Amino acid sequence: MTQIPTSIDGVETLLSGQGYVASRALATVVFLALKLGRPLFLEGEAGVGKTEIAKTLAAALGRRLIRLQCYEGLDAASAVAEWNFAAQMIAIRTAEGSTDRDQLKAELFTEDYLIERPLLAAMRPQPGGAPVLLIDELDRTDEPFEAFLLEALSDFQVTIPELGTIKAPEPPIVILTSNRTREVHDALKRRCLYHWVDYPSFDRELQILNARVPEAQAALSREVVAFVQRLRHEDLFKKPGVAEAIDWAKCLLALDVIALSPEVIADTLGAILKYQDDIAKLQGSDAKRLLDEVRRELAPA
Repeated sequence: MTQIPTSIDGVETLLSGQGYVASRALATVVFLALKLGRPLFLEGEAGVGKTEIAKTLAAALGRRLIRLQCYEGLDAASAVAEWNFAAQMIAIRTAEGSTDRDQLKAELFTEDYLIERPLLAAMRPQPGGAPVLLIDELDRTDEPFEAFLLEALSDFQVTIPELGTIKAPEPPIVILTSNRTREVHDALKRRCLYHWVDYPSFDRELQILNARVPEAQAALSREVVAFVQRLRHEDLFKKPGVAEAIDWAKCLLALDVIALSPEVIADTLGAILKYQDDIAKLQGSDAKRLLDEVRRELAPA
């Protein structure tokens, strides 16, 4: 198990060792979250590396990653624990005729019949140390679930009515993410350190691409990054993130492409744009226009 870094530089080194190129500001807030034991709330556009931070930390520190994927209608039972009603019914039928009903009731609500969900799992001791708990896309849930999370994030504990309160012996490393499709309540944000993860600069995105797709030729990587960054200034329904730039570079490598062309761009737009209206805008002359702009930008002075 890797020790938690004792400096911001140590965090940068830890993340870069897993191929994650973080800005100094992001490395700083990650360091503070680890040092102070505070949850870290990351907001930003989809595909900028928010979820990847949790995955990278878990891999780098040798911790278990526990992921709670949020969605509309998510409730406490789905997030913490549920009772195995089928197994309980079998136990009841097996015990039919028993006169000791109180004992049967007590036996039915034990750990043996409990189905553990992510939040409860994160409160349990883990062999490699406290786990990394990823609460992903929190903005997809509703306010009642946010209110429920306050106990878990304030005291690192969850309550199951039939069993009582279960408190983490060692607080998990908590990362929350949001794509900001709605505002998350201030009460929850106050319990976290906050950071907005923005699209990276050209140089940093090129570093990221080189780390994730090192086999790509330097000229192609520069064209890919410059083209994707140019796309983000277009009037698109969904702008491509860093994840799409990485996927696109991998697709181009699989096709043995060594340089972009309007034809190659048209054939592979599905790797970087996920809506047909956006793809339609980039067909034909628009792709050539953007590529020409990119090449003028990259041309030596």
